[in-house]
This record gives sequence, structure tokens and C-alpha cells, in this order.
Amino acid sequence: MMATMSGSGGYSGAVRCVAVAPAWHVPDLVEDARAGLLEPPRSLPPKYFYDAHGAALFDRICATPEYYPTRTEDTLLRQYGDEIIALTRPDCLIELGSGSSKKTKNLFDACERQGHFCVYAPFDICEPVLVEAAGKLQADYPWLNVRPLLGDYHAGLANMPHYPGARLFMFLGGTIGNFTPPEVRAFIGDIRRRMQRGDFLLLGADRIKDNDVLHAAYNDAQGITAEFNLNVLQVLNRELEADFRADKFAHLAVYNNELHRIEMYLVSGLRQEITLGRLDLRIQLARGEQILTELSYKFDHDELETLLEEFGLGVIRHFEPDNHYFSLVLAQSG
Repeated sequence: MMATMSGSGGYSGAVRCVAVAPAWHVPDLVEDARAGLLEPPRSLPPKYFYDAHGAALFDRICATPEYYPTRTEDTLLRQYGDEIIALTRPDCLIELGSGSSKKTKNLFDACERQGHFCVYAPFDICEPVLVEAAGKLQADYPWLNVRPLLGDYHAGLANMPHYPGARLFMFLGGTIGNFTPPEVRAFIGDIRRRMQRGDFLLLGADRIKDNDVLHAAYNDAQGITAEFNLNVLQVLNRELEADFRADKFAHLAVYNNELHRIEMYLVSGLRQEITLGRLDLRIQLARGEQILTELSYKFDHDELETLLEEFGLGVIRHFEPDNHYFSLVLAQSG
């Protein structure tokens, strides 16, 4: 799809996503299945949750009473959006893993109130979502210059287009918690290498809290998180020509106190054999055997600031609610 520029600096007409080539190889589902499913302990990366049905289920999870992260972060962005824009005055907002950009609208509202116009570069892997989100933003904010970036930020940021002027990099949603500690440092380092002196990073991260609150957030009473977890089996069936049956598995999400992380599993309800047609393989699952589908690390206040300072990012403000459930950390490159 082609895009046309309007005289005011915003877009008019259709939206064109700019493809960002990977800086290194990222395994596909076939490779991840071979690496993680053939032998115990079995695992699968959480990125495969988000087919169309999975994404819709996640939106429903965010609306459950138990799932606090999305609404807490949205409230922080709404409450402190004016301060964030006043402090950063970005010529370009670059959002990694932007999704539908719903929460980011709080910052565009702040830009509008302050008469500060900028470029927005949402970076995500799903083209239809990017195009739809960009179209809505262009309609709501005619002054906003939307330049969607299509690609997998897990594959590195070295090939991302360069945007001149002051830049605000954003990584929201607590997604940093889905990375292992070595992956977190590699990812923050990759962002830091893309930053110029004076650029900013706004990082959203979930916090360590009462176990009961965390357990409820990943085991909602309506069972939507369980449905979300089990849906990945349908992704495997469709993409790998497999024959998983959701009714033979159960959802399990537990908090690991020692490692400060939620661990989410699919648990086999009986001894069973699964065919993976595309791999021309069969696997045997024992009753009670688990497939790890997600890790979600939780952080404390000082840990987040130390992490950023380790990469030469000075913390400007640390926004958090009174209950300390979530953090938005604004840091600047030195």
C-alpha cells in the first residue's frame, strides 16, 4: 500500500509500512518446535500466542478485573503524559512492539495539548494491525506523521531507519518481563546502540508484589487466560499439521518466588502421542508433563534503575502508582 504526504507534515490516503530487514536470524515455528517440543523439558516461545484469535483473547484478558498491568500502565501514561512530553520534546516517537498503539494515544493527546508535533514510528510484526492502527491515528491526529515499521524487533534494530532530531524510544506493556535476564541485557544494549546522545527511553515493567495478586492476574475467574494459553495448540495444529487436542491439556500459571517470575504451562492430562506432520515426527507426552509457554519476570524499583544505568542511561523520572504495581521509567542516554 502506498502513502502520500500532506502539506502539513501528516499523512493523507493509504498507509505504507516500511519493511525492516532482520539484523540476525530469528528461529521460525518449525525451528522452535524442533528445539523445544521434541524432548522434555518442553517449551515454546510466547510469541506464538498472538494469532488473530490469540490477540483478541489477550484484549479480553486486559479487560478482566484481575489483570492490572494494562490499565495501570494506561493510567500512568494518561496521568504523566504531559510531563513525559515536556521532558522529552521528541521529534520522533519510536515504539517497539506497538500493537494497536492504544495506550500511546495518551502521549499524542499530550503532544496536542502542548502544540508539539512529531513523527511516530510504530514497529511491529503484524502488517494488518500496523495499517489499521496507523489509519486510526491519522484520522484522530491529522498533524501526526505515522511511519509504520514492519519487522521483528527480536531480530535486532540495526536496520531500522534513522530519524533525525530528538527521539523517544518506547517499550511498553511489561513485555520486557518475557525476556530472560541475559535477553533483557542484550535487548537494552541493542536499543542503546541505536540511541544518540540526549535520546530517551520509556520502559514499562511489571513489579514484584503479593503472590495472590500475581496468581489472580494469570488465572482469571472467567478462564480467558486459560483459553489464551490453550489457543497456542491450535496455532501448532494449523502451522505444523499437528493433532493436539485442547481438551487433553490444562492451563497452569504459578509464581516462582525465587526467580521472581510467573511461569505458564500447558499440562498434559493423560499419556498421549502427538503427531507433528510438518516435522514428520511423533512425540510422547506423559500424564502431568508440562510445556512451558511463557515466563513473565517481575522487577523491583532499584533493579530497573540499575539495569538502565548499566547501559549508560540516566534515569530522569520513575513513574509508579501508589500501590507500586507497575513502573514507567524514563531514562536518557548520556
